[in-house]
Amino acid sequence: MDMMMRDRRLERGLGRRVWAAVCWSVILAWGAAGVAGARPQASGADRPPNVVLIMTDDQGWGDVGIHGNKQLDTPHLDRLARDGVRLNHFYVSPVCAPTRASLLTGRYHERTGVFGVTRGEENMYTDEVTLAEVFKAAGYATGCFGKWHNGSNWPHHPNAQGFDEFIGFCGGHWNNYFDTELEHNGKTFRSSGYITDVITGAATRFIATNKDKPFFCYVPYNAPHSPWQVPDKFYDKYKQRGLDNTLACAFGMVENIDHNVGVLLKQLDDLGVADNTIVIFITDNGPNTDRYNGNMRGRKGSPDEGGVRVPCFIRWPKGIKGGRVVESITSHIDLLPTLRTLCGIDPKQTQTKPLDGIDVSPLVLGEKVDADWPNRTIFNRWRTRGSVRTQRWRATPTKGGVPGQGWKLYDMQADPGQTKDVAVQHPDVLKKLRNAYVENTTDVNRMRGRDKPVWVGHEKWPTTELRGHEAHLRPVKGKGISYVGRSGWANDWITNWTDKSAHAVWPVKVVREGNYRVSLLYTCPPKAVGSAVYIGASYASAEPDVSIFPTTKKVKVNEAYDPKHVPSPDRVPRKEVYEKVWRTLNLGQIKLLQGEAGIHLRAAAMPNGRAIDVKAVRIEWVGP
Repeated sequence: MDMMMRDRRLERGLGRRVWAAVCWSVILAWGAAGVAGARPQASGADRPPNVVLIMTDDQGWGDVGIHGNKQLDTPHLDRLARDGVRLNHFYVSPVCAPTRASLLTGRYHERTGVFGVTRGEENMYTDEVTLAEVFKAAGYATGCFGKWHNGSNWPHHPNAQGFDEFIGFCGGHWNNYFDTELEHNGKTFRSSGYITDVITGAATRFIATNKDKPFFCYVPYNAPHSPWQVPDKFYDKYKQRGLDNTLACAFGMVENIDHNVGVLLKQLDDLGVADNTIVIFITDNGPNTDRYNGNMRGRKGSPDEGGVRVPCFIRWPKGIKGGRVVESITSHIDLLPTLRTLCGIDPKQTQTKPLDGIDVSPLVLGEKVDADWPNRTIFNRWRTRGSVRTQRWRATPTKGGVPGQGWKLYDMQADPGQTKDVAVQHPDVLKKLRNAYVENTTDVNRMRGRDKPVWVGHEKWPTTELRGHEAHLRPVKGKGISYVGRSGWANDWITNWTDKSAHAVWPVKVVREGNYRVSLLYTCPPKAVGSAVYIGASYASAEPDVSIFPTTKKVKVNEAYDPKHVPSPDRVPRKEVYEKVWRTLNLGQIKLLQGEAGIHLRAAAMPNGRAIDVKAVRIEWVGP
């Protein structure tokens, strides 16, 4: 559910607020009881290891001290790297949702249905099998704490993808990092404090509660993704070092992450489970600004080395000899098969889809050394850009350029900064890599075009929220309706609605035929007073005697409501939209047929040439 929409609590009254507060208090009490009653224990001889998988958002390879960053202090991450194994050439996707899908499934993100970061392109196909489902089938407790970004409604929600517990948010980024609204298994609550600290608190409570059995704890922090917000203590430290506001905030956010990683590691020590817990630290793509990144070419969004090479530290005191660096190329798609082996999980126990990743546990365990590890090929893509990487070479398609027939080739061992194109000198190498890239791209896109509609009416998820930024807008000659931002990123909404023929549509799958209550979250600029809207449903097919266009009633908005943005403690002006407080407009009920449909938001009247702004459509199961 969209945690920014504060008016829900106002609309539902004091009872909802009290209920949410009580629920969160119970969560805190459980966690406190778990910590208070904790006693160090020796793991049973045959007990499989726990797993804590930490991933940060927009933290690049260079954003840790151990990688040569002299401006940044990350003592806990540096210690984790030294105590464990460093996969020094570890690759992910160029942006966040694709990386998360590949990490969770062991497959290239295109195979999973993830082709973008908004409008449903971040949702995986429902038949994908995740790491959480693998661990859950093996008897593990599973929890996810932080940023999900692979779908917000059932069956794309974390609770539908194998996680017993989820605390965090599902979108691509969040609007405010202090005292914000987050979600606990589909229910919103008001958090207290800085979001990274809150996420860590939730993860440590989960670990304490499940210390007596194997657990898989996935901690995808949302920092240092913008907006640029961080506590004074961390920001002031880097400002005093002479850094500009953006860099001071980025490094302050990273050091705050480092502090929280230290909290997690201490929790494992205090509970006596550190020895038999695999801790993995990675990030989801390259840095989100131009800053120190080991002199590599590229940053977030780029398929070049600096956009896709990230830290990867693995520590397991009981099973891994630390203090080693692995130089063989590895990837996010390798973690599922590798963890399955390290944890002794039979692949037949939970049948995954065919994997692209390989089991690199021999490298992690030190059973194989780099010299004995076979060469392999890893692919990275984002939109129309991509690259192919082997141990020595990186080849990248270009939009032009005579050398290499539109491709560039780099010798990454001799030229890790990608400063010299050697395509002309090595035509056979380039041809081989180019053919491999084209073949792989064709292969992973075979299932492209499969529908990924949002489910409506599932018994485990009776209320579905169709967010404005997920709508497919239907302007008239390119005008008449738009998002606030150019691209319609997470938390955006529908605005500039000036043409009655323009509308928005959401593809859905109605799981249960029946009656549904429909409402909107909206604001109303003065010019939109008197405008009226309604919801309609269209079907790909329907019985001849059933109307294929049932609608809600047409509701007029008679009062202006256009509040200012919620104050935000940004250190640097943001590119994302700001948070607003939204009102609820009830549109009555609609009868929906089972099957795939389009939910259309339309305007019935615009007396002043403007309709309301819309944050989301809520559809709630009422009954048959």
